[in-house]
Amino acid sequence: MPAKKPARRPANKMPPPRVPILAEDKLTPAQRALLGSIRSGPRGGSTTIRGPFAVFLHAPAFGELAQQLGGHCRFKTAVAPRLSEFAILATAKLWRAQYEWFAHVPQAERDLHKGRVPKSAPKDERAIYDFVQELYKTRRVSDKTFERVRAVLGDAATVELVGILGYYALISMILNVFRMSPPEGEPLPFAET
Repeated sequence: MPAKKPARRPANKMPPPRVPILAEDKLTPAQRALLGSIRSGPRGGSTTIRGPFAVFLHAPAFGELAQQLGGHCRFKTAVAPRLSEFAILATAKLWRAQYEWFAHVPQAERDLHKGRVPKSAPKDERAIYDFVQELYKTRRVSDKTFERVRAVLGDAATVELVGILGYYALISMILNVFRMSPPEGEPLPFAET
């Protein structure tokens, strides 16, 4: 008798998360402290247990460090919020990070989602886009690409941009490995294989 093939899931559905989404009333003191820290920071008191925070709660000491870095990367750098969001979305696209795209998509461009060079984007976004693409694909950035971004951001914000990209690569890996999907009923932006 031939071996039974595993059932294929539809391309628009993710498998279940690999760690449970914890109930707030069941958190340990360390987990409760982490959630309190997340909520008392720049993300605000209405932050829910989903996405990367749902994973961080399983390793609260790591989660505290990561969420502090994330709060700084997202809300406190010298990179203009529009450019920061653009860089986050470029990272989410390259990693096909479903939840990250969902969380940041209100600022997305159609071309970016489809993997096309955003030709209609402003010059500063194009510089960021080229920087992101080159860094992730070659693990380096040419002098020309670096100078274009430095001309837009300056030295300090260029350092912070690299930090943003590193942090959101970490977040994308966490979301993908632990299968954190957008909320129920939200479409997946990328096909799951």
